[in-house]
Amino acid sequence: MIHNVLEPLVILGTIGGSIILFTRVITEYILRKKMIEKGYVNEESQSIFKKEEVTDSKFASLKWGLIIFFGGLSLVLMEYIPYERNSTLPYGLFALAVSLGFLIYYFVVKSERSK
Repeated sequence: MIHNVLEPLVILGTIGGSIILFTRVITEYILRKKMIEKGYVNEESQSIFKKEEVTDSKFASLKWGLIIFFGGLSLVLMEYIPYERNSTLPYGLFALAVSLGFLIYYFVVKSERSK
């Protein structure tokens, strides 16, 4: 029964998230392009744009590595934990593991930026 509710929510959430992400990337690109064309951006401002991109790309592989690692770890753990067929335990364990990966990523990035 939970699958009848969860599947459409996951599908709609994925489609909605993809549309939002795509729109955000395109609007940021257009905004930066217009600011540069109109001369509102000097060399100092351009260096700020470049710093954000370098920092984000530096930790992007760490973020996805941690998320995939902890997600996979939760799937391995589910092989050894007994649960009923209609239980929501696998979803909860997966969500906890992925959020733990995000938290570790957050603290690593936070400590690196504070240096």
